Amino acid sequence: MRPFDYRCATSPTEALSIAGAQPGRYLGGGTNLVDLMRQNIEAPAALIDVSRLPGIIEDTPNGGLSIGASVRNSVAAAHPSVRSRFPMLSRALLAGASAQIRNMATIGGNILQRTRCPYFYDATGSRCNKREPGSGCDAIGGFNRYHAIFGASEHCIATHPSDMCVALAALNATVQVAGPGGERDVPLLDLHRLPGDRPDIETILQPGELITAIALSPSAAAANSTYRKVRDRSSYAFALISVAAGLEVAAGRIVDVTIALGGVAAKPWRALRAEQDLRGAAPTKERFLAAADAELAAARTLDGNAFKVEFARRTVAAVLCELAGVEP
Repeated sequence: MRPFDYRCATSPTEALSIAGAQPGRYLGGGTNLVDLMRQNIEAPAALIDVSRLPGIIEDTPNGGLSIGASVRNSVAAAHPSVRSRFPMLSRALLAGASAQIRNMATIGGNILQRTRCPYFYDATGSRCNKREPGSGCDAIGGFNRYHAIFGASEHCIATHPSDMCVALAALNATVQVAGPGGERDVPLLDLHRLPGDRPDIETILQPGELITAIALSPSAAAANSTYRKVRDRSSYAFALISVAAGLEVAAGRIVDVTIALGGVAAKPWRALRAEQDLRGAAPTKERFLAAADAELAAARTLDGNAFKVEFARRTVAAVLCELAGVEP
């Protein structure tokens, strides 16, 4: 690890002031950034500790929730309003990492965590355009079991590791950001970038901007929702495929549906084509499978990850069957 300056902020205003005087990285729980620094993959000149910023979960005027960026993942997962009104978010948070890490990790840090592609972490032996632009991508012709089937490019096929962000994408969450230019709201779906020819640029955040909170709006589909994660082992493993979904059914027809996939792209993947095919349809296993097929028709696989298409197809159908109360 290389030397760095360390400052602690107790308010967003103070954090922005410190960042303006000495550009660096914001530090939440440190469960990802500190690891990257230890391996010399990231080497910020300064760390601005924002873990002591007030972490509040509170109701919003529209009946939704505001969750502060410094709230710990375990606290958000256990909060009664999250569990009852946005159960997919609680389950996604509980599916991530270990209990010890959830007790340290923050909501803001979870959103900004970086890929777990092994080539990204191999700083001395592998080429990685995300780590060193222009060097190449060894994952494309290498071990790519965990890699993207949507939105990849010839420069990068890495996937985003967050479980929480998949649920936030399905919930149409808004990320509240403060920066030198003031405050702004960014839809979670727009926050992360696909790799294109600059996989090292992972979000649309501007230099010095700080995530302060996420906002969730209520809906019947959000209340009737869940998260399912398919992985190589039952704990402390990243998703091969994950599905966050919410469903509202009335009079035998699907009124509203929301679906997001994890483990398939450099950002949470919203299954808009599948949602479009399902609205107004009868909630049956056959219709769920057909909608999944429509979404997955655009998948582009590699030698090691072609199995993800069938995994995703079956998982989407199984989750929607569970929410609709029909036989899987």
